[in-house]
Amino acid sequence: MVRNRQIDRRGGTSQQETEPCSENASTAPSGALSARAINVLKELAPELTGETPPKGEWLPPDDLLRQLTAAHLATARNCGPRTAREIIAWARDRGVSIRSPLYVGKSLSEVWRSLAARASAGKLTRAEITEALEKSIRRKSVRIPVGFQIILLEILSSTYDPPPLP
Repeated sequence: MVRNRQIDRRGGTSQQETEPCSENASTAPSGALSARAINVLKELAPELTGETPPKGEWLPPDDLLRQLTAAHLATARNCGPRTAREIIAWARDRGVSIRSPLYVGKSLSEVWRSLAARASAGKLTRAEITEALEKSIRRKSVRIPVGFQIILLEILSSTYDPPPLP
């Protein structure tokens, strides 16, 4: 940010001089990240890396960015869509890719229609099904019974232990 300062008002003429503004001094060590984005990453750091960031100036390590997912940002305290986009763009500038959720901004019925279309085209992936089921469970949709959705999600996320065959 640049602050304009008028100098030399003699004779009705004015010249302008620009000087850097120090309002965002807290973002200087971490590039273009806002203070809110840094605080979000500080809150997520112990969960993802097991390390507690220091108070004051801090530069998020690349290890933290590699472990970060859009789901972490979506559920983090004080992390709205703008802050999430800022963190994702900043990570991209540092060479780390954080995949955005597939169905952002779509209603649940649009998500299921999209899945049906991709399935009929033979392009449906396990990740798409998993994400749609997670969204459906979060929204407590009863179109597909919630218990069945949970079972499908467990099977797809590989945490499901099938019962032994008789």
